[in-house]
Amino acid sequence: MADQAVRTAAVAGARRAVRRRGRHRWPAVVPYFAFLALCFGLPAGTMAYNAFVVTGESGAAGYGLGNVRSSLSGAYATGLTGSVELSVVSALLATAAGALIAQAVVTSRRPALRKAVVAASGVFANFSGAPLAFAFIATLGTTGTLTKLLSLQSTGFSLYSFTGLVLAYLYFMIPLMVVTVLPALDGLRTQWQEAAASCGATRRQFWLHIGVPVLTPSLLGGAVLMFGTAFASQATAAVMTGSSVPLITLQISNALNGNVLVGQENLALAMSLDMVVIALLVMAVQIPLQRRSARWLE
Repeated sequence: MADQAVRTAAVAGARRAVRRRGRHRWPAVVPYFAFLALCFGLPAGTMAYNAFVVTGESGAAGYGLGNVRSSLSGAYATGLTGSVELSVVSALLATAAGALIAQAVVTSRRPALRKAVVAASGVFANFSGAPLAFAFIATLGTTGTLTKLLSLQSTGFSLYSFTGLVLAYLYFMIPLMVVTVLPALDGLRTQWQEAAASCGATRRQFWLHIGVPVLTPSLLGGAVLMFGTAFASQATAAVMTGSSVPLITLQISNALNGNVLVGQENLALAMSLDMVVIALLVMAVQIPLQRRSARWLE
């Protein structure tokens, strides 16, 4: 009984010490939460508030779902669908290509190759927006260098289309996927392959029953990240295609700038709210996948 009482007192003392340390740490994170509230919470709250502000025919402002309904119907629904389709196609292609390249780098016995690929991936993953669009126009545009050399116009290829946007997005998404999936591939321990081989498993059986199941959370998490990256991209599409390819990011920009109709700012905020909801759904999928991947590869 005495020993049990001592252990109980020790546990209680440890819990009190942890609570005291937790209280002492709170002041250190207050500036961080203040930064989040100012730079993220305030703009998000303003956007959500104004998205439900509807201006009537008399000019009086009220609250309603008119902007949200408009953002999910007609041409705006087409833009949202186009952005989702572009993001899904780009994410799937970038995930497959990036995983294959990363696997080739991991299995290579040349450290210089790995360093070169990682360095190049880090540079290319951040090369997007208007500079990337101008580079593609100069290379694959109507009068681009490769367009003339390969006579691409005779094949019906057009850079200023859905396919052209996918190619441009893959330029920076594949390197991003390589950087994202490399740690997961490094986490596949050599002992697992040796143990599988000692049990008579072939290389195909190892990947089918061990490698792919272990990497699936990381690959799915990378695919979700690629989707979010493509879904939020705007500058590359704006320079390359203008409004020829319906995308919600371009429609938001046009509504805010009054390029189509004047006084559609709240409608643009409603479309932004739609994007935020989709982004939150993406995060809700990605976070559990990241945790599961980290648990497998610790």
